[in-house]
Amino acid sequence: MNQLDIFDLPPEKTVAIIGGGPAGLMAAEVIASAGHNVSVYDAMPSVGRKFLLAGVGGMNITHAEAKDDFLSRYSASSQLINSLNAFDADALRNWIHGLGIETFVGTSGRVFPRDMKAAPLLRAWLHRLRELGVTFYPRHRWLGWGESQGNGQAPLLFSAQENDATLNKTVTADAVLLALGGASWQRLGSNGAWVPLLRERSVQVNDLVPSNCGFDVAWSDVITSQHAGAPLHGVGLSCADVHGRTRTVLSEAIISAYGIEGTGIYALSKELREQIDQQGSALLNIDLLPDLSRDKIIQRLNKPREKNSLSNFLRKQLNLSPVKLALLRELTAKNTYENPELLTLAIKKLSLTLTATRPIDEAISSAGGVAAKELDSLFMLKKMPGVFCAGEMLDWDAPTGGYLLTACFASGRTAGQGVVNFLQGGAPILKQKAQR
Repeated sequence: MNQLDIFDLPPEKTVAIIGGGPAGLMAAEVIASAGHNVSVYDAMPSVGRKFLLAGVGGMNITHAEAKDDFLSRYSASSQLINSLNAFDADALRNWIHGLGIETFVGTSGRVFPRDMKAAPLLRAWLHRLRELGVTFYPRHRWLGWGESQGNGQAPLLFSAQENDATLNKTVTADAVLLALGGASWQRLGSNGAWVPLLRERSVQVNDLVPSNCGFDVAWSDVITSQHAGAPLHGVGLSCADVHGRTRTVLSEAIISAYGIEGTGIYALSKELREQIDQQGSALLNIDLLPDLSRDKIIQRLNKPREKNSLSNFLRKQLNLSPVKLALLRELTAKNTYENPELLTLAIKKLSLTLTATRPIDEAISSAGGVAAKELDSLFMLKKMPGVFCAGEMLDWDAPTGGYLLTACFASGRTAGQGVVNFLQGGAPILKQKAQR
């Protein structure tokens, strides 16, 4: 097992971790490695459900780009950036190798397990955690806190499914770590139900909003009936952020019946979402042919059309796919086609109005969450000593490409170290009582 930064502390302090995703499990490993009694509670029948689904089609675990570029992908607090500096992509890969899982770097710089699957990694990890003495309690839905007895942590309240019966369970522990996720993919347990529980304790939680999501567009019937599901390959996508700075990505998108989605759209989702929040809509610019200059396009458009229809002429001269041709017709005036210069401008900068984000439950991830000012450098809530937060429930944002998972691992590790540090004091022994 790889070396973790832990403290030499007396064993058998008790820690309750709520949430069995990457952040919670990484925290469990750090805390259990320090000799403490760790229990992981999760509302789902087994831990790591969202992690496993993220691995369907290829487990993109992190990204191999230069560290400064890597960190620039995050809109995050100094606490999270410090965590990513301490446990970066290389450290994460080494940790995975320590579990006996090999990794490789794809052509895009994304890092994958050798077999492209999440399940072997999760199995190896859970085996390690059980060897460290970590206990798992599935089907335990956290309901909040009970009344404090004035000595140590307030008891945790759960609704538990055990042997086809629903039990009300009370748990007390020396420290608590919350790793409850955001509000995307709710069927896997991330439903944001924890937000009012923290707000009731006067903890500022910024509204959870969709990230890495699709957007609504008011398409014509032609687009929705003939081109829904069609990919836009090799396009340049750009938009302005709220400060007027333009961001551009060379990527791809997918036309859907409701609007537009895909890798390039996800990369710009923060800027597009903030435009919609401020202005009621967002403007996305599409370069249909980013590899061709305007001069080259005009040169080709000025060639004799002969007997070709305009669509066939554009397809032959510029290799425009049917969906790109459809977008040109959808988003330009008729006279644009009669002027090579205007048509070239449209091909290089086709403006598309986005009217709304898709619902948060459809998003790959969510932004918003526990405000940075509520946390110390090791993610402990300042208003609730001994209670820590990690993972997607913190307020940060990042694109897909391994960045989301890396931040969950890194924040879980830092919060776990924070718990170990906190446990230099004394507190009650873990107690459980259940009533039908």
